[in-house]
Amino acid sequence: PALGWAMAPRPKAVKIRSLRGPQKYGVAGRSLPELLRKGGKLLQLSFPDCRLCLYEDGTELTEGYFHSIPDNTDLILLAPGETWQGFVSDIDHFLNTFYTQKDDIVEAAQKLLSDEQAPKRQKLLVDLIQNLSENILAESREEDRKWFEGIESRFKNKSSYMRYSCESRIRSYMKEVSSYTAAVHPAAQAEYKRITDLMLDKLKSVKYNGWYFDRREEEAVRLCTTEGWFSCQGSFDRDYCLCKHSINPYSNRESRILFSTWNLDHIIEKKRTIVPTLAEAVKEQDGREVSWEYFYQLLFTLENLKLVHIACHKKTSHNLTCDKTKIYRKRKRTRKVSK
Repeated sequence: PALGWAMAPRPKAVKIRSLRGPQKYGVAGRSLPELLRKGGKLLQLSFPDCRLCLYEDGTELTEGYFHSIPDNTDLILLAPGETWQGFVSDIDHFLNTFYTQKDDIVEAAQKLLSDEQAPKRQKLLVDLIQNLSENILAESREEDRKWFEGIESRFKNKSSYMRYSCESRIRSYMKEVSSYTAAVHPAAQAEYKRITDLMLDKLKSVKYNGWYFDRREEEAVRLCTTEGWFSCQGSFDRDYCLCKHSINPYSNRESRILFSTWNLDHIIEKKRTIVPTLAEAVKEQDGREVSWEYFYQLLFTLENLKLVHIACHKKTSHNLTCDKTKIYRKRKRTRKVSK
């Protein structure tokens, strides 16, 4: 009997909590079943299928693994049907709490901010207050007057202003294309102007593609969600944004202003490539017809435009060229009529 007692494993001391609250309990046990029994009694979770997992990453304990963990390891006791992914679950719970109790959190954060002196903590509190106080679903000026500060009174709702904002960007691209006329070879200027006039007429007919920023538009044509969230599409040479940048300019005045720093970036560059190629195509057409629709797509549509956060906007040369097979219209073949 004395030898048997000497070989028994020493109790393992751990800290156990449940999903139902942050309070932790110190528990000691020589085996996993003993720990489950004691923890279940303390946390009032005495179910036959309860499980113990590492609080850090959600790894489930087995009897063998239990003996290898160090003392004072944080564990979480899960009832049947409950799951835990470690800190990921903690953050998810944290965010859910934010939005279910946001009024109380805003009030508490404002009290902290009134006495806070550290710049970093001030910024965190200000960002928190702004994010929780935003009025995303409001659309009219009457519903969210702060959002409209500094905006002309002719704009009565957020979507119409965002649409105008997009139109302004596309108009500026058209202006750049038109102003290049002076740099075109004199013999080709008239034809170049004819083509730019066709582009302008096309843009007017589609209202300068303002629907890209309008959350009321159909999903197929807008760049945002129905709530107005925009996601960075990544730099010209990537398929997605590594940093997962997102913004909702419909949410508050500051986000609206910050959104103006986001770029509708040309994958094949406008100034370095598209416009000079168009001018050269007009000069060298030699009886061929320039496919102005192809250049229109590159300049003004999502065929060649990506919405990118300013940090993802690479201003170095893209080293991309226009498709030479699309610059001119294909000539129609004429059939010979046999006599």
